[in-house]
Amino acid sequence: MTRTLDVVTIGRCSVDLYGQQIGSRLEDIASFAKSVGGCPANIAIGTARLGLRSALLTRVGAEQMGGFVREQLAREGVETSGVAVDPERLTALVLLAVEDEGVSPMIFYRSDCADMALCEDDVSEALIASSASIVVTGTHFSQPNTEAAQRKAIRLAKAHGGKVVFDVDYRPNLWGLGGHAAGFERYVASDAVSAKLQTILPDCDLVVGTEEEMMIAGGVGDPLEALKAIRAVSDATLVLKRGAMGCIIFDGPIASLDDGIAGRGFPIEVFNVLGAGDAFMSGLLAGWLRGRSHAESATMANACGAFAVSRLLCSPEYPTVAELDAFLAKDTIKRRLRKDEELNHVHWATTRRPGPERLMALACDHRMQIEEMADAAGAPRERIEDFKVLTVEAAARVAGDEPGFGMLLDGIYGQKALYRASAKGFWIGRPVEQPGSRPLDFDHMPDLGSHLVEWPVDQVVKCLCFYHPDDPAELRARQERELLRLADAARTVGREYLVEIIAGKHGALGEDTVASVVRRLYDLGIRPDWWKLEPQRNVAAWSRIEAAIAQNDPYCRGIVLLGLDAPEAELVDAFRAVSGVPMVKGFAVGRTIFADAARRWLNNEIDDEAAVADMARRFGTLVAAWKDAGRAVAA
Repeated sequence: MTRTLDVVTIGRCSVDLYGQQIGSRLEDIASFAKSVGGCPANIAIGTARLGLRSALLTRVGAEQMGGFVREQLAREGVETSGVAVDPERLTALVLLAVEDEGVSPMIFYRSDCADMALCEDDVSEALIASSASIVVTGTHFSQPNTEAAQRKAIRLAKAHGGKVVFDVDYRPNLWGLGGHAAGFERYVASDAVSAKLQTILPDCDLVVGTEEEMMIAGGVGDPLEALKAIRAVSDATLVLKRGAMGCIIFDGPIASLDDGIAGRGFPIEVFNVLGAGDAFMSGLLAGWLRGRSHAESATMANACGAFAVSRLLCSPEYPTVAELDAFLAKDTIKRRLRKDEELNHVHWATTRRPGPERLMALACDHRMQIEEMADAAGAPRERIEDFKVLTVEAAARVAGDEPGFGMLLDGIYGQKALYRASAKGFWIGRPVEQPGSRPLDFDHMPDLGSHLVEWPVDQVVKCLCFYHPDDPAELRARQERELLRLADAARTVGREYLVEIIAGKHGALGEDTVASVVRRLYDLGIRPDWWKLEPQRNVAAWSRIEAAIAQNDPYCRGIVLLGLDAPEAELVDAFRAVSGVPMVKGFAVGRTIFADAARRWLNNEIDDEAAVADMARRFGTLVAAWKDAGRAVAA
C-alpha cells in the first residue's frame, strides 16, 4: 500500500486555556488564550509544521470546542479523517498558568471526555496502514477502551510494516494517582502503571520520555537503571529527555548515560515548560523518520523544545520548517528567544491563517465622507449604519460563492455590516485611523491594543497614513511613532495588519516616492501583512516598490490598489497598468462604487434595492476589468 502519511498520533486531544497574566496564580488569572492541546494533538501539529504528513486519531465533542479543534488541525495541514465526533461527550479542557519559572499549575477537565472514549472501532486499518509510523501515548493506556484502541493500532502498524513510537507522556493524575490540583505533578511511582507500560515496550521501535517517564516505564527509581530495565525488554531506540540539558539517544546496550548520542544544545531562558516535550518529539520525528543521524535528529528536537519553552502556548508556538532553519543557521542565539524579532516574524508569517491569492474588495470604511453626505441630505447619521449593510449585499451579489472577495468596513457605523460580511465569508479589513488625521491618530482608540483584543481574529487591522518622504522631520517622526504602535499592537494580539500609504495628496509622486516610504517603514521594523497603495505613474515606480518589499519581507501577502474616488475608466486603466506587477494582488475601491448610490439613498431618491443594484453593477464592472487585465497578461 502506498504510504500517504508519515505519522499517525493517537490519544489525548483537548482545548488548552492558557492564562495570559504571566507570573500569576491560576486563582488570579483574568483572561485566557485558547489553543489545541494534548500530547498527540500537539505532535500532529508540530510534525505537520515541519513538513511531515501527519494525522491524528482521537475523539472530540460535537460542540464548538470540538469544531475549533478540527478546524485548527485542518488549517495546520493535519489529516483529520481519524478525528471522530462524539455526540455524547464534551471535548476535554485544560486550564493552565505560568506562575513561576518551571511552575505551571494546571487543571484537567477530563471527566468522561471525548478523547478518553476512543475505542477499537475508531481505529481504521486503512488509516494505520497508510502511515509509515504511529505514535502511541501513555495516558491512553490508563483505561481499558483506550488501551484496546492503541494496542489494535500497534498490531496493525506492525502488520503493515509501520514503525511504532511510544511517547510515555506520564501524567500521574490521569492515572488516578493524584488529585485534581496535582495536574503539574510529573512523577508518582506505581508498580501497576510500570507493569502495564512494560508490556508495550517490546513492540516499540522508538521510546521517548523524560527521566521521570523512563523511571515509570522501567519500574526503577533511577534514570540509568530504568533505561537498562527498558533495554532488557525492548530493542527500541531510546530517547531520554533531560530538559535544559537536551537529550541522549541510545541504541544497543546501555552501561552509562555517556553511551548515548547527544545533539546540539540551546541555552535559552525558560518561560513555560508545558508542551516542550511535544515540540521536542515533533523535531525528533522530523529527523528520525527522514533517516537523519541521531545527532541531527537530537539537534532538531532540542531546537524545537527550545522554541516551546521560550513561549507561552503549546502547539501555536511550535516552529515551522522556515523558522527552524533560520534558527539553526544563526551564529548567535538570543537567550530570551521570544524577543527575537526576526524569528518572531518568520513564525507569524508562516503560521498565520491562509489569505486570499487575489483580493477584490468593496471599501466602505469611510466615515467622514459619508457623514458629509448624510448632513448634506439632512438625513440622520444613524442611517449610515443601514446603508453600509446594503454595501455588503451589493458585494455578495457580485461575489456569489467565488473566493477572493472582501470588504473594508469600520466599527463606528459598520458594526451590523461587519456581522453580515463575516457571515458571507468575506476577507475583512477594518480601519483604526482617525479619518483625515495628519499626523496619524487612532479613531477613538488611545490604547489601540486593548481595543483590538475585542476584534474577531480573522479581521485585518487597516491603517491609512498620509505620508510623504518630503514631509517635515517632526511630522514624519510622529507618523512613524503611531505606525510603530500599530505594528506592535497588531502583533501582540495576533492580528494581521494593512498599511495604506497615500503620498500623492501632499507632494509629488516620483518613481521612487512610495518605494522610499516602504523602505523607511521596513527599516523601522514595520512589516505589514498587506500594503494598500495608490496608482503609480509608471512601471518603473511599481518595480521599485516590489523590490523594496521583496528585499525586506518575502512573506508579505501583497499590495492592493486603492481608488481615491477616481472615475471608473481611470481605475480600469490603472488595473491594466499593474496587470504585470505580480505583487499587486487586487484592489479595494470605495467611493467610485458607492458614492452616487449613497447620496441618492440618503436623499430618499432611491430605495434599498435600487441602491444595492447600482453598487453591484459598478463593483461588478471593476471585478470584470480586474479579471480581464489578469487574463490579458496570462495570454
